[in-house]
This record gives sequence, C-alpha cells and structure tokens, in this order.
Amino acid sequence: MPALAFRQITKRFGSLTANDNISLSLANREILALLGENGAGKTTLMNILFGHYVADEGVVDVNGQPLVAGSTEAAITAGIGMVHQHFTLADNLTVLENIVLGTQPLWSWRLDLAKARSKLTKMMQAYALVVDPDALVSSLSVGERQRVEIMKALYRDARILILDEPTAVLTPQETENLFVTLRSLTADGLSVIFISHKLNEILSISDRVAVLRRGKLVNTVNTKDTDRNALAEMMVGDVVNRPKLKAMKTGNAVLTIDTLHTTDKAQLSALSDINLSVHQHEIVGIAGVAGNGQSVLVDILSGINKRYRGNIHVNNASLYKASPSQYVQAGVGRIPEDRHARGVVAEMSVWENLVSENIREPELSRWGAVIKRSAAVQRAEQLIEQFDIRCPGPHASTKLMSGGNMQKLILARALAPQPIFIIANQPVRGLDEGAIAYVYQQLFNARERGAGILLVSEDLDELMSICDRIAVMYQGSLSEAMPTTDLTVTDIGLMMAGQPLSSGERRAI
Repeated sequence: MPALAFRQITKRFGSLTANDNISLSLANREILALLGENGAGKTTLMNILFGHYVADEGVVDVNGQPLVAGSTEAAITAGIGMVHQHFTLADNLTVLENIVLGTQPLWSWRLDLAKARSKLTKMMQAYALVVDPDALVSSLSVGERQRVEIMKALYRDARILILDEPTAVLTPQETENLFVTLRSLTADGLSVIFISHKLNEILSISDRVAVLRRGKLVNTVNTKDTDRNALAEMMVGDVVNRPKLKAMKTGNAVLTIDTLHTTDKAQLSALSDINLSVHQHEIVGIAGVAGNGQSVLVDILSGINKRYRGNIHVNNASLYKASPSQYVQAGVGRIPEDRHARGVVAEMSVWENLVSENIREPELSRWGAVIKRSAAVQRAEQLIEQFDIRCPGPHASTKLMSGGNMQKLILARALAPQPIFIIANQPVRGLDEGAIAYVYQQLFNARERGAGILLVSEDLDELMSICDRIAVMYQGSLSEAMPTTDLTVTDIGLMMAGQPLSSGERRAI
C-alpha cells in the first residue's frame, strides 16, 4: 500500500487547467521528485493535498484512506507536512513561537515553550539547520526563514513531507546537510515529495522522478535510469541548452559605489565601506551566505533604504539617497529577491503589475496621472507573450500565478525598458530549466547592448557560469571583484566563510 496516492486529480481556474487527470503514488520510505516547468501544476497539486485547494475531480488517499478535501487540519492529522515555496510565518513572533503556533490547545493558559524549546534544540542539532529560537522572524534573512519553515513542518512529526523548492535559499553545504537528514528520515519511515528545478539535486536525492508538463503527468522514471538532459527534455518537451557567456570588452562605469557604509538599529547586516564599480557589457556577481548584507545593499541600490553614508552614481549621475522612482527614471532595472513582499502586489491584476513602474510614460498615462487603460493592457499583453508569462490573461489576479511566472512578470517589467544598470537579486530562484536559460539569455542580451548588471546569488555554479567578475560579501564587507576565470568554487566558498585568499592562493589578475 502506498503512503500517498493521487487518483485522477483535475483542477481548473477558469479556462486554465492546472492539473489534468493526474494519477500518481508515493511509496513508503521513498523520495519522489516532482519536476516541471513554472505553471506546470506542481504547487497546485500539492495545495490540493494540503487542503488549500479542492480538486474539481479525483481523490487523494493517505495510507489507503481517502483524505478529507479542502482541510489543512485533516492533512496535518493524516501526517502530512508541507514546506511552502513562499513563507507562511508571522514576522512579529519569534522563531520558537512560529514553530509551536497551532500545535497546542487554544484553551491552554500559556504555551509550554520550555518543552518546545528542548524538542526544537534537539531537532536543530540533528538537522544542522540552526536558527536562534528567540529571534524575531522579521529580523531573519530569507535563508533563515526557509530553515524555520522546514523545522516547522518536521516539528509536527510529519510522516509525509512535501518540500516545495526547499533549497532555493540554502548554501551547498546546507543543502547537503538537508539531504543527509532526508535520507536518514526516509530510512526511519518518512516519505518525501521533493519539488525542485535543480536537476542536479533531483538526481542526487530522489528515488523516482515524476514530470509534469502543462498540467499533465508526462512521465515517471526511476532516478537511476535517467540523466539531466533527459529530464530537461521531458520537462519542456525539447532539448534545453543554457546560453554561454561570451567575452566582451567593457565600457564606461554604469554604477560606482564609493565608501558606502550603513548600520541598522540592531547593528545587524551593516555594510562597512563598500567600494564597487560595474561597467557596460559586464555582469558582476556578489556571492555570500544569506544575511551577510546583500539584501541591505540591494535595498540601497533600489532606493528603499536611505540610512547610509557614501556615494552612489549611476551613469555618472548621483543618486545619493534617491527614491525608488528616481532610480527607475535614472535607468535602473530592479529584480528583487522576495517576489511576494517586494516584487508584485498580489491583489492587483497582471497588467497593473507589469506597467506599475512605468505608468507615468506618456504612452501609458495622461499627465502622468490618468492611466490609458487600453494602452496599458496592450503593453502587458506584449510582455506576457515576449516573456512567456503563463497566466489566464492580463486581467487575471496576480495571486493566481505560480511563483515562477510571478518571477517572469518581474523580469519583464525590469528588462523591457532596457535599463542601463540592472540589479538582479536571485533572478532565477524557483525557475525551471527552460526559464533559467531564457532569463540568462535576457541578461546576456542586456549586457551585449551595453547594460551593466549586478547579480546577487547564493548559487556558486550560477555565478561562475554567467559572471565576468565576482565579489564576496561577508559580515557586511565586500571583497574586491575578481575575474571569474581567476577563481574556483573552493576559493569563493572559503571567502564566504570569512577566510580571505592568501597571496599564494590568489591568482595573478
């Protein structure tokens, strides 16, 4: 008897069929990878399992028993735990409070935090996912929040664990630690559905791979019988080749940062005298473990954070403490890390989000105040087609889109105006193999036409493959940006851990 079985599941959103007659099983002690393009229906299927959605057709069985549809409580009671791609944490509570929230009776006089702390401490030691239990979630980095989500699910003693892009914000070492934990847990009887776009991770951790394409299950294969190229082709229906970085002669500086320094109220994620330049025709990468100041730097270069001293010039124009709109007007394209909190307004329509940063253009508004609705919708339709944004249409609510398609929306809005400088924070996080290749090509196109790009990523393979130079941020300090050809993944890993390269280790530049 399988631990879990989907039987002929169909789910529609208007004219869009997100899941089309899907039948799929999960064996006991198995790690099943769920692979598919953005919008293929993976998250929708998992939301049906966890009670967030009700299937239009079909049923779900857990250990041979039908699962009550549309009930998260029933799913948890049945032993299902889910780590969502987008965080579901209360910012104003501590890590410990978030983890125990909902696990104790409402009529209790107080939370038994001592017992919870003891259990959590043991789990953190076992899983190597350490977070300060007393820290407010609002003070955590994205990577730390992801760890809390994983611990939150495991704390509830789940026997079926759904992981939706769980490693998107983890370092390679943390990912390997997670894999060791998952193998140990499955040996003890846990069953796992592992959703990821990282084919190397799927090949490393899974027993089987189920591939969805445009809402349909197209294949299920044993992991040992497949490879990266075969999975990519199954996922998109064609051969996928990521574009290669071509050597180019750099031009004038489009970004210059001079002795940038800032300290927040809690002395966290401070930047210490940052100096950096980005030139035309180049991509400069910033590596570092989440929480070392990358988000602070991105906020400053997006006009969100003005608590700093130092000088910032874009295309030789000073943007000292400029507003977000002034950054956009100066030719800065902004791709934020958190698409929900910073990237889109989920309650707005797709067309409203697509034109939101350029709404004052004469083609889209009168006097910068009255929107030309038909022109704005037409612009959105063009971008939807150009960037392959899969949604019911420009008038659809953005909150109905998959995370990957939200990311495409943000990329379309940032890149379509052809900015001179692009700040890209985790631009391919959560994207499938085909979409990653497309985004890389868009960044390369911008580089070729003369833009300079600052790329922030925790994926070292990504940085090494698409950047001309790489700098490393550690505890608010930024190393010199060195040519990628003079670095190895080991070099960058050492610098991310706070070990600067010695003169003997550093190659001649």
